[in-house]
Amino acid sequence: MTPWEPRARMRRRSKGAIMKSETLTVRQIFQDRRQYCVPFYQRAYVWTQRNQWTGLWQDIQEKANARVSGMNITPHFLGAVVLEPQVKHGLMGVDTLHIIDGQQRLTTLQYILASLLLALRETGMQAFELSVIACMQNTNEETMRNPQMERFKLWPTFRDRPHFEKSLAIQQLEDFRKEFSAHFTQHGTLRKHYDHPPSLAALWFFTAEFSEWIRSGVDQELSYAEALIMAVLQDLKLVSISLEAEDDAQVIFETLNGRGAELHATDLIRNYIFMRADHDGVDAGALYNSQWLPFESDYWSTKQRRGRINKPRLEWLIHSTLQAEMGSEIDLSRLYNEYRRYAAASPLPKTAGRQLLTLNQYAGHYRDLISMSGLSPVARLGRRIAAYDVTTLHPLTLLISVAEVGDAEKTQMFNDLVSYIVRRAICGLTPKNYNNVFLSALRHLTKSGISSEELRSYLGTLKGDASRWPENSEFRNACICAPLYPGRLDAAKMRSLLTELEGALRLSVKSEESGLPDLTNLDIDHIMPRSWHTNWPLNDGSSAANIDEADIEIILRSGGSLTPKAAIDSRTARYRSNLGQPDATEFEREPVSATLRLSVEAGQADCQHESSSQHPIDSETEVERARNCSARRIVCRCGSESLAKGRMTPTYLAPFRSSTSRSE
Repeated sequence: MTPWEPRARMRRRSKGAIMKSETLTVRQIFQDRRQYCVPFYQRAYVWTQRNQWTGLWQDIQEKANARVSGMNITPHFLGAVVLEPQVKHGLMGVDTLHIIDGQQRLTTLQYILASLLLALRETGMQAFELSVIACMQNTNEETMRNPQMERFKLWPTFRDRPHFEKSLAIQQLEDFRKEFSAHFTQHGTLRKHYDHPPSLAALWFFTAEFSEWIRSGVDQELSYAEALIMAVLQDLKLVSISLEAEDDAQVIFETLNGRGAELHATDLIRNYIFMRADHDGVDAGALYNSQWLPFESDYWSTKQRRGRINKPRLEWLIHSTLQAEMGSEIDLSRLYNEYRRYAAASPLPKTAGRQLLTLNQYAGHYRDLISMSGLSPVARLGRRIAAYDVTTLHPLTLLISVAEVGDAEKTQMFNDLVSYIVRRAICGLTPKNYNNVFLSALRHLTKSGISSEELRSYLGTLKGDASRWPENSEFRNACICAPLYPGRLDAAKMRSLLTELEGALRLSVKSEESGLPDLTNLDIDHIMPRSWHTNWPLNDGSSAANIDEADIEIILRSGGSLTPKAAIDSRTARYRSNLGQPDATEFEREPVSATLRLSVEAGQADCQHESSSQHPIDSETEVERARNCSARRIVCRCGSESLAKGRMTPTYLAPFRSSTSRSE
């Protein structure tokens, strides 16, 4: 008993359906005038020599050897196929059955029969051709509606049709070299490392094996050829399950989908959607071409890793879409079941057209978000949060992005989310609760309406270190005293921070190069050299070598002490001079950094110049002065304090805003 049989019986008993089940040989499967159609929405043929063909050939060879040796023959079962007979109107045309499950097996059997025919011709055993052709081609083309299609016993999905028809039309093995010339070497052998059409690879493999085995029967080639044909047509068997009108084809497909090559959740979802399309009575083919076909591209099948989980990009899209639409946590390991729950949700099940419109709507925004290209609000957000790897934000982001609100409103909401994420990172607060925070925010917006006021109000109510939005005083203190880099921020996050600061500075001086620059090719450097205190005397001429290392580290790793690598200020020049080093060369300064406002900031003034009557430095030691200077560069020049004067700043440095007025 094969593994599928108990499950199938339980399903029949639980559903009360009656299915016609019978065990058939390959000859019985294909001998009648009928065509097995692979529904266009099913996946393409995926079996390979390494994973399936070699093992199947060994099974066939075992049966053929048994026949040559005169041994008792026991059948070899290939598993089950589930078929759904289609209604035939009138006398024209062949009988048609949709393959609900088992298309890989039936397609492979057609490749085996075509290879067997070629092997017979290669070995001069044409006397047996008709027995094989009868299982490959339907007859009486005069009564076919579409002879070009209906003459085939099996009609594959449209992605496989071109190479399927081309390969099965080959009359001699050498014709492959002409029809598929790019796939062969100059010596006429099939290229080893090449993306061959499955039909070409399958027929080339099986024909070579069949021909070699027939020739191994020296002076008995005819007997060997007959044994091989009988092994295929008579000794290979399948269980054919034909559905009745009341049977649920989708349920049967799901029950048996675990065999053969692994199905992704998206394969099941696609199958579910288009079975729904058949139920809705719409043109499923047109719907597929217009709404689903883009999801078959390499872009959506490419795998993306999140932590330890590596899934096709399409699965991540559907996962985020379901969370945005349902406002609940979605179990990725049960994505298909979760999707069915979404599609069948009350008050009325969603039509196939509606499901596909929703997926396509979210797909465009999701692509902008993760590709970080374009000028849409969600694309700009993607660029700004890329360094923080907060994929738990995706569902909320998509909900906002697809909402019918203006771009200015979306931008404001995205600004607040960036402020929330970056402030928490700089203040050393954990991101571990982000999944709950953003999902709760999503539910809040779904219930109350999607607006920047509602989002800001929600973020303002969050309490506790696990979720709160830091206020200005805490944020300012972190900028001044916290060890940012290395420390709370890695290189990517620190570069993102400097990028935002550079953009704000450009806006503040109305630079021709406004907007966020690309600093990805610049390293992060410390304005104050890491070993400055051993070579750089204080203003009074005394040595700084004995200053507390902890204080030095605070200065070096605080935000104001960091800049893109090529920014060389007067303090660095003085440090070089004390070490007897020459000034920086033009090459070292790097032309790209010369245009950065951060570089100008670093080179225009030292700490003494930056202290002013508006921002007096009360500290008495050089260390304290350096600390204040360092912090003022990020806080006073580009930070929250300067907002009182109405200067442009990065949004995540903006004052904490909420529905409730707060004093600091």
